[in-house]
Amino acid sequence: MARGFEQSGRIQRVPLRVWLLAAVAVVGIQAVALLAMGRVPICTCGYVKLWHGVTFSAENSQHITDWYTPSHVIHGFLFYALTWLIGRRWPVGLRLVLALLLEGAWELLENTDAVIDRYRAATIALDYYGDSVLNSVSDVLACAFGFWLARRLPTGVTVALTIVMELVVGYLIRDNLTLNVIILVHPVEWIKTWQGGG
Repeated sequence: MARGFEQSGRIQRVPLRVWLLAAVAVVGIQAVALLAMGRVPICTCGYVKLWHGVTFSAENSQHITDWYTPSHVIHGFLFYALTWLIGRRWPVGLRLVLALLLEGAWELLENTDAVIDRYRAATIALDYYGDSVLNSVSDVLACAFGFWLARRLPTGVTVALTIVMELVVGYLIRDNLTLNVIILVHPVEWIKTWQGGG
């Protein structure tokens, strides 16, 4: 089936601009779905900041970028690698749309009450009540940026960037993508204690 998909002349002839419009549509649908789920459009503080660097605050995950933005860039790296492995002959525009569908689906899942409650119970994010729509859309755009970087950079550079971002963010805020996944999937008490400053 995948072979027939790869060899389909129609899919190969779709112009890049069509894939880019599809990518924009994916992000737009995600934003509308988040609003329908009751997520706030912007921070309830009433203003928008390009960067919010205070992790332990009600404004975390509410503005355009924060300490978790690098995690979404890494998602872009990973989704580029995944789509390359399963469909390296597919048009890059199609692979980008698939990556954004995956990231958008995660953003929707992450902002369900069940996952928000899980974060609050299993992690140190006691003031976390879900992302603003602005922050969630920005996270998807960070993923798209990571996808674009992974396409442009040598694999070794992408791997090195991933390690550096994980180490720097982990050192500065005692959290990163790796720790977030570990704590969310299977909480480890000593990690939670360390993250809380213990």
